[in-house]
Amino acid sequence: MIRRGEHADRPTVARHATLPTPSAGATLLKFLGIAVAVVTVSAVAVAGFLAVDVFNRVGDGAVALEGAPEVDPPTLGAYPADKAFNILVIGTDECGERATALFAERCEEADGLSRNDVTLLVHVSAAPRNVTVISLPRDLGVPVPECTREDGSVASAMWKASINSVFEHAGLSCVAKTVSELGDIPIEFAAKISFDGVMAVTDAIGGVEVCVAGDGIRDRHTGLNLTPGTHTVSGVEALQFIRTRHGVGDESDLARISNQQQYMSRLAKKVLSEETLTDVPKVLRIANAIADNIDPSESLNDPLRLAQLALALKDVRFSDFAFVQYPNVEDPDDDDKVVPNEAAAEALWTAVKSGQPLQLTGGVTTHRGVELVTPAPGTAPETSEPPATAEPEVRTTLPPDISGQTLEQETCAVGNQR
Repeated sequence: MIRRGEHADRPTVARHATLPTPSAGATLLKFLGIAVAVVTVSAVAVAGFLAVDVFNRVGDGAVALEGAPEVDPPTLGAYPADKAFNILVIGTDECGERATALFAERCEEADGLSRNDVTLLVHVSAAPRNVTVISLPRDLGVPVPECTREDGSVASAMWKASINSVFEHAGLSCVAKTVSELGDIPIEFAAKISFDGVMAVTDAIGGVEVCVAGDGIRDRHTGLNLTPGTHTVSGVEALQFIRTRHGVGDESDLARISNQQQYMSRLAKKVLSEETLTDVPKVLRIANAIADNIDPSESLNDPLRLAQLALALKDVRFSDFAFVQYPNVEDPDDDDKVVPNEAAAEALWTAVKSGQPLQLTGGVTTHRGVELVTPAPGTAPETSEPPATAEPEVRTTLPPDISGQTLEQETCAVGNQR
């Protein structure tokens, strides 16, 4: 997955031609466009701020997840405290009406094909809740099981394929089945969001303040130009920031993931803040954006279910909310791709299944995509440390070759001039 040239981004020119216009590929935002915004909208729905007819639009195109565990029908209140759950979120490079208007040439060359350029697994433990968001690199080579497509046809198994090709191969259900078998972990819920959904949700949120260090970002491949310091990005500029690869770190996709995690963390804190939750017009805008732009699994296709999952997250401490990159090593068959670091991956899956919050020992990045920053005096985030008389906290320690950050940490993109 470590890129050494433009040819490595995708197997076809249609997907990887260098464009003078801003890139339409800003995909990790696709995760938080649903994963965090759904949390916010659902919580407010329980409080009575949202009408049910908004949620009813979420169900169009709901997908059945092959082999997924059955879940009890949703009820009022939070998801059962004694149960963990997993949500798979993918961001595809599909072109809708708005994306086609902005990126006509690229969308035409894509010829209707689409990939899951971002694949994330959101694990929420049983109470006391903690959250782990695992970013699977787009060119991670994994075994793909036989899958049944939505039209009933059967997609053949593959002994190894880049994970970002699985959606095109057999759809959302197959991506969920692939990740489930990779980690031997059940996936109850899933959702997909495309380019147009990204733009709609980010516009509804009202922008996110991001941090740029180093020499600033000037990336001719995406059209992004940001000076060192903080910037509020939204719309196309947010897409550029999330997509930039040459503009950060060692110019690899792995560095880009770390920068995307910076964005996710800052976006999550904004959306989950009291300032947003009490802004009814903003919450309604987010609700409408989600309702019109996500394709959920059938298990997620219910307003009560959305509310259940939202309420399960409302009291998670920032220190117990972690973003990690799936551990990987260079693919011996292709030095532009990666395969799982088996030992570290086993440790990660064991940690997730333990139900305990994670103790990160690796850096916030492994490819210089970001750097850890110390907040200015008086601006450090509050932490919920247990009282001195409380029992010592039990955490599962991850090996140092797993990079990531918690929600309470702040990072800045290490910018390049390209």
